[in-house]
Amino acid sequence: MKHIAIAATLVLLAFMPFDCAALSAAESKELPKPIIGINCDIDGDKPRKIGLSAPYIQALKNIGAIPVMLPPMSEEDLEQVLKNLDGVLMIGGADYPPDLYGQQIEPKTQLMDEERWRFDILLAKTVVDKTKLPLLGICAGCQALNISRGGSLIQDIPTKLPEMKVAHASKDGWQTGFNRHLVNLSNSTKLQRFYGIKSLGVPTSHHQCVDKTGQDLIVAATADDGVVEAVELKGDRFVVGVQWHPERDYPANKELFKNFIHAARSYK
Repeated sequence: MKHIAIAATLVLLAFMPFDCAALSAAESKELPKPIIGINCDIDGDKPRKIGLSAPYIQALKNIGAIPVMLPPMSEEDLEQVLKNLDGVLMIGGADYPPDLYGQQIEPKTQLMDEERWRFDILLAKTVVDKTKLPLLGICAGCQALNISRGGSLIQDIPTKLPEMKVAHASKDGWQTGFNRHLVNLSNSTKLQRFYGIKSLGVPTSHHQCVDKTGQDLIVAATADDGVVEAVELKGDRFVVGVQWHPERDYPANKELFKNFIHAARSYK
């Protein structure tokens, strides 16, 4: 009878839902660390440089993940690499070509390196459409997610919306520094559930934003001026894009990274 009881217990455990969020800190430490792939910035010519801003790496290390750089690669190679990852983080950067979303280039648009933007859009589309990997897009990463789902962008907020009073970048421009402003988290969204509050102050440095949301994406946060500050995929899957830079204020954004890593552990 004892053996039957043990066997029955094991069967029950096998079919119990796995909830990483319910794990104790000690139990979480015993699990293998999730591996998070991060796209890279590309700059220069002789030689070209492929790299990352350190705060992205540090935020993932803080929360117990292993960050791995993803340089541009073919679709075939990418699909092979994604099989070995537990999540993907997409970083900020310059501007994606507006012809990707049916617009002509405007004077304030500063195009991203072609090799990078081609890979970024491939990465976002492949992760969402061909895998169940969790995805966190930051700044340009949020925009890449939206473009890859057929959405569009406002190319320059001050030009298109001159009446808006919120400074989404430093007074000297988005490439020269950060500003801070409030974002309001939309009701009944994953982001509001993660943070457990309705608004928070964020570090920000962008002159573009989501205009029309892409397929199956919803607006998850806005600034006081109505500018879209975050989008997320409908349903329970962790596919989230934020326009601000959570890696620049890790303590205030720890819950975002924590939930991202929980999703990666569950996937793993």
